[in-house]
Amino acid sequence: MPEGPRTPKSTTTMDAAISEWKSRAEALKPLNLKAIEPALLELDAHLTLRSHIVGYTLTDADTLVWKTLRENRVAHAYVKQDLMKSLGRWFRYIEDVYPQSVVVVVGKDEEGKSGKSEKKGNDDANYDIGLQGVGDGTGIVTRFPPEPSGYLHIGHAKAALLNDYFAHEKYKGRLILRFDDTNPTKEKQEFQDAIVEDCALLGIQPDQVSFTSDWFDQLYERCVQMIKDGLAYADDTLQLQMREERMNGIASPRRDESVADNLARFEEMKKGNEEGLRWCIRAKMSVDDPNKAMRDPVVYRCNPQAHHRTGDKWKIYPTYDFCCPIVDALEGVTHALRTTEYNDRDPQYQWFIKNLNLRMVHNWGFARLNFMRTVLSKRKLTKIVDAGIVSGWDDPRMPTVRGVRRRGAVIPALREFILKQGPSKNIVNQDWFAFWATNKKHIEPTAARYTAIDDAGRVPVTIIGAREGVVSEDKPKHAKYDLGNKKIFFSSSVLLEQADAQSFAQDEEITLMNWGNAIVRKISHSVNPLEIAKHGLKTVAGLELELHLQGDVKKTSKKVTWLSSDQSLVPIELVDYDYLITKDKLETDDVLEDFLNPSTETRTKAMADCNVAGLKVDDIVQFDRKGFFRIDKAFAHGEAVVAFQIPTGRSK
Repeated sequence: MPEGPRTPKSTTTMDAAISEWKSRAEALKPLNLKAIEPALLELDAHLTLRSHIVGYTLTDADTLVWKTLRENRVAHAYVKQDLMKSLGRWFRYIEDVYPQSVVVVVGKDEEGKSGKSEKKGNDDANYDIGLQGVGDGTGIVTRFPPEPSGYLHIGHAKAALLNDYFAHEKYKGRLILRFDDTNPTKEKQEFQDAIVEDCALLGIQPDQVSFTSDWFDQLYERCVQMIKDGLAYADDTLQLQMREERMNGIASPRRDESVADNLARFEEMKKGNEEGLRWCIRAKMSVDDPNKAMRDPVVYRCNPQAHHRTGDKWKIYPTYDFCCPIVDALEGVTHALRTTEYNDRDPQYQWFIKNLNLRMVHNWGFARLNFMRTVLSKRKLTKIVDAGIVSGWDDPRMPTVRGVRRRGAVIPALREFILKQGPSKNIVNQDWFAFWATNKKHIEPTAARYTAIDDAGRVPVTIIGAREGVVSEDKPKHAKYDLGNKKIFFSSSVLLEQADAQSFAQDEEITLMNWGNAIVRKISHSVNPLEIAKHGLKTVAGLELELHLQGDVKKTSKKVTWLSSDQSLVPIELVDYDYLITKDKLETDDVLEDFLNPSTETRTKAMADCNVAGLKVDDIVQFDRKGFFRIDKAFAHGEAVVAFQIPTGRSK
């Protein structure tokens, strides 16, 4: 979890914390991975957003735990594999920054080399990336510049969290949230408001919110000056032809037009008339630079459509590549952190900085967050939404922040997973299983347990030996965590699921969860032709079970869920989702529609115990033997509860 505001800790509190970690270090000493793995997991979680175990400087807690891990050949080999990102990052950080404080006498290590230091690990999740010109960190300014043309997806979340981390956690700097609102055709106030809300949900609090549209006057003036200085020209080459000429290093016939002609055409563009729509403005960088991003990129386009903030004032709009370095410099940004897909455009960025005499801004690239069987292209996501393949941007199948939250992801898990990736430049296609495994770790201690029985083919059961009438007892909502109590009703009439009933043998002893053992005394099968056709010849129509509460629950192989029919059962619809995409990774020339999964939603009607009636939207619960679910629609006016199944990191 985040460390929070850096308020000084009292000496007593610090000493107690250090002493506690000295004790915990004992759990890291056994030469057995299975024995130390729980302690390693605990340490890894503790270090998610920390550079030191206690406080903000090196303490005895760091040195003792580091030495314990280094001297344990099993633990050290495991840390070197970098399977626990935060732990690995911290281990390397302590070694690099405080070498004199963690000197250990190492005998022959696992490679048989005495006293020689091993190679350092890779830079995954290592936040000591050597940002240029950091100083004491107080002057660092980063920015997150989303375009308000869609909702934030998990890739945007990584960019936002990393910029926030370097501004507020790693250094004592500032973060700007700037809306890159330069394309009125795609942008909406709805998306802008959603991005602000999603940043808040992620725990990101920018020091300043700004808009590229605030700088339209200055950007226009810069473009005029570029034309006057011979650094830009107007071009009416058709788009496809321009693309082909850039690819082949062919100069535009308009490249050497006079300054007067270029200015006149820019003014026509500014009017938004038919003549102006023919033209664009290109920076005069290069015709045949090996880096194609440097081949006279477009810096201004004509678009007469009204802007959602500036209305009809402007008919011309600057491109992102032109705006970014200028506005970064004007707003005081010191470090422009962005994904490595912009690496080719960094020289272009610096060209504008140099030729427009702007204040220096440093570029730093990090790998974008990719997931298998997932598209993060805003254009493709918009197509999926507009085609009605999903219900909207917050559909649980969408990789948006809102989508994964509606699926059941919690923000602490999202932050932990993304920040564990760190600012590495290594591009990896992540598996969703790893993310959902991280999420499960966070929801397990807070998810109360309930019972739901599928409607299809459910079996009425008579319990021999049950107490007369209907009896209710208070039972814990979770066996391991104190989440309060729930009501469980006992009676001689209960319901079981068809699949469980079909597995029973005559006189077999089974366990009724939260009750005890029972022996199968009678199995009745359906003779209804419709039921046989629907469920198969072995459909169970009814059961008689005789309680055998003195039986040993550890000796039965079948532990089944059940519900007393003598309670106010709650109708519920359990919804499970699959990937939208059938291919692990879409290639550039792949057609989206060819790889859309035709069946991505499974809905199961069921009845749940009476306690479920009190659940609220966004509650995360566990239905015994079914899994974790997030409540998307609460029980009201007799309408069924709707619950979305939350993946847990296990493959189906």
